[in-house]
Amino acid sequence: MTATDTHCPYCALQCGMTLTPEIPRVRLEPRDFPVNKGGLCAKGFTAADLLDHRDRLLTPLVRKDPGGPLREATWDEALTRITEAIRAAQERYGPDAVGAFGGGGLTNEKAYALGKFVRVSLRSASIDYNGRFCMSSAATAANRALGIDRGLPFPLEDVAKAGTVLLVGANPADAMPPSMQYLDAGRENGARHIVVDPRRTNTAAGAHLHLQPLPGTDLALANGLLHIAVREGYVDDDYVAARTTGFEAVRQATNSYWPERVERMTGVAESKLRETVRLLATNGPAMILTARGAEQHSNGTDTAQAYLNLALALGLVGRPFSGYGTITGQGNGQGGREHGQKADQLPGYRKLDDPAARAHVAAVWGIDPDELPKPGVSAYEMLDRLGTDGGVRVLMVLASNIAVSAPNTNRVLDRLKALDFLVVSDIFRSETAELADVVLPTAQWAEEEGTMTNLEGRVIRRKRALPPPPDVRNDLEMLAELSGRLGRAESSDPRTVFDELRRASAGGIADYAGITYERIEREDGVFWPCPSEDHPGTPRLFADGFPTPDGRARFVRVEHRDPAEMPDKHFPYVLTTGRNMQQYQSGNQTRRVKALTVALPEPRAEIHPDLARRHGIADGDLVELRSRRGAAVLRARLSDGIRPDTVFAPFHWPGANALTSPALDPHSRMPAFKACAVAIAKHERGSAQ
Repeated sequence: MTATDTHCPYCALQCGMTLTPEIPRVRLEPRDFPVNKGGLCAKGFTAADLLDHRDRLLTPLVRKDPGGPLREATWDEALTRITEAIRAAQERYGPDAVGAFGGGGLTNEKAYALGKFVRVSLRSASIDYNGRFCMSSAATAANRALGIDRGLPFPLEDVAKAGTVLLVGANPADAMPPSMQYLDAGRENGARHIVVDPRRTNTAAGAHLHLQPLPGTDLALANGLLHIAVREGYVDDDYVAARTTGFEAVRQATNSYWPERVERMTGVAESKLRETVRLLATNGPAMILTARGAEQHSNGTDTAQAYLNLALALGLVGRPFSGYGTITGQGNGQGGREHGQKADQLPGYRKLDDPAARAHVAAVWGIDPDELPKPGVSAYEMLDRLGTDGGVRVLMVLASNIAVSAPNTNRVLDRLKALDFLVVSDIFRSETAELADVVLPTAQWAEEEGTMTNLEGRVIRRKRALPPPPDVRNDLEMLAELSGRLGRAESSDPRTVFDELRRASAGGIADYAGITYERIEREDGVFWPCPSEDHPGTPRLFADGFPTPDGRARFVRVEHRDPAEMPDKHFPYVLTTGRNMQQYQSGNQTRRVKALTVALPEPRAEIHPDLARRHGIADGDLVELRSRRGAAVLRARLSDGIRPDTVFAPFHWPGANALTSPALDPHSRMPAFKACAVAIAKHERGSAQ
């Protein structure tokens, strides 16, 4: 049988692997790709288990009557129902009454096609995607500070060569284990790693320093570190003068973040604050890497900005094996946000409200710029208005399970049920699909062609290793068919779509014009921006300047704000959410893999023994967590590695996001997943067995 080199379907590492169709199962082997260098995590090793899973959707499903069961249907019946629902809603409520919710797991081609479908075939402004819940705060901060958002502005291998790495709200040991080889290599060479996390994670356990702040105080911590850098003479004045603007306002803002005050605000000892700054400034080259723990807050953009300010003040950005980066989570979280899924963006990271951007993309699409809609609302705002006057009445969901992954899920479930019509494209009957009027079976990662963009900005090629089941189509085919029924002919060929994406992105921030399928395969991926086919690509950004109007990076003054929801006597503790090693995103895929569920069969709330003792909770007991929005019952896991005032819950199962807050960051519209107030009690049903 023919072996096919491709990539893992899960996180943004996009580890290389080889698939060989064999009877009775597909054989999967790790591949020596530059990112994973032959390594895979448990999720990657078991990814082929999904290809012939007994739960696989193999035919379209339709619901004849509201509240009735889903039944099998032909593609013609399913697409006819969707087309009729679209036309009826738009005739009654207008174009924006039909919308789409995409995902960071879509290939670049599908993300591009979905954005074009909504704006051209539907003429609607109503589109956003689950990356709004993931990368939006860091992306917003990077764009305003550096003029560009590429998660890591350097290859991952550079991490191994840094003398000091500050990881803020990141746990790669669990979230992307193959990446740990670079941190391990750095430590073997004497590097010092500092982890900022309210939990002693597997990543924190191996670090030189562990800073354990109260969730929601990361911005105060960053400003406190910059205060020390200023006071102790660690600021790189020559770099600041030559390559940046706006530092004086930031310097003044940090005056009030003296170490003793920051220790009181965050719970991090002054001695650790000073040691962190000393290492970043003197044990170089140094990197600051943020992730969701710092960013998924109602002030997440400003928090990411505060760490950017620190990196710029120390002169780290643009120097070899040094700088600031953010760790993208979803498989195509980077590419998925570059080509039109976000409510305010067009391909190439162009802004939808920019006349020049509209003119460029409209020319590629063969329409008048005035035909393009204005920017729509962000993900949670769109979900919060489903089924209301002025809101979306017909929603298409691709590569997302919002019934589990959205914040304040009880509210979101109510709004999904209020829709006139819900369409879900998926490989399994997810919790969201169970609510749908039409469910469309889609091809899996190993059954389709396309490109992905990993956390480094490396564009890679996903190659088809085997055909999908007979009655399963990929999303490009589905979107092209729907477009045709709505009067707009579109291609379903991935290479054709990618070539159009290249033209649409040309000259934009995320310029793919010089990237071809052949180059990707020949060069093990191509780093954007790559404006022409004779351009080498850009593995490392900022060495010669910043893509800002004056070529300088921008400091932005930011101030700490308390989380949108603070503990009180009724809800006295802070809940923070995150990942487990064995599961991925909403768990729609990984919760079906036996090897992964055996290792972690249920969600566990991590609780400090002192907190558990106060409530009569033993390890393994069922506990009920309550917030102002809902309740969830989880098994307790006692750990002295978490703060006594904090509870951790994984988000891979239904439950945790019934608790989380929908308070939005004013800049990125990111919900506050990482800090909300909760109460805890031993559940009436269960002590540990």
